[in-house]
Amino acid sequence: MNFNLSQIPDRIAKPRISGLTMVMDKGLSVEEAKNFMSVAAPHVDIVKLGFGTAYVTTTFKEKLDVYRSYNVPVYFGGTLFEAFLIRNQFDDYINTCKEYGISYMEVSDGSITIPHTEKCGYIEKLTKHGVVLSEVGSKDAAHIIPPYKWIELMRAELSAGSSYVIAEAREAGNVGIYRGTGEVREGLVQEILTQIPEKQIIWEAPQKAQQLYFLELIGCNVNLGNIAPSEVIALEAMRIGLRGDTFNLYLNKENA
Repeated sequence: MNFNLSQIPDRIAKPRISGLTMVMDKGLSVEEAKNFMSVAAPHVDIVKLGFGTAYVTTTFKEKLDVYRSYNVPVYFGGTLFEAFLIRNQFDDYINTCKEYGISYMEVSDGSITIPHTEKCGYIEKLTKHGVVLSEVGSKDAAHIIPPYKWIELMRAELSAGSSYVIAEAREAGNVGIYRGTGEVREGLVQEILTQIPEKQIIWEAPQKAQQLYFLELIGCNVNLGNIAPSEVIALEAMRIGLRGDTFNLYLNKENA
């Protein structure tokens, strides 16, 4: 860091397996990706190319090279996996990942219905090709999943080989683990944490209030996802108590 401050919590150093910041790239240009990485690379663990943006980005390969130059893994959003799957192109999905050197893969069923045993089968198959992240929760706000079912699904997907389960929220943070207003479904989150190790959950938290909730609940090394590129530095400051929202979290009042 740039200068000395006492009473700063210990952030796990990169490469890390917890305390992750997963960033959603919804269409950055190559130059924007370069600028983003030049500032934020030390604080970015994974980049997700949101939904189907990889298909329509003309400078896709060049942008992959930018992220690779900073040793930041990239993966396709789960919606693209579902787009391949619904067209009966699962093998094409694997081949596409291989072609572009994508070694992180997201398995989701937020837009289509997949029998859960079948979803776990896809997870198991993809573990032979790389690191699997699987998303739990629906993109349909009307589809409310009870807490026991979240736990059951997460446990099964971790058993099938997922390195992390992602708690669905969409890029807006208004479904899944959140109400339509963006408010956290606190009872759901806390019940999940009684059964699923927090280090294996990535909480999608695009809104500042959502990020703050998880920082206060779990600590500075909570796994957070769907972070906007422009918010990474601000989030890292908030993680360690250098933003007004978390200013007092780590201070020893007697020595402050």
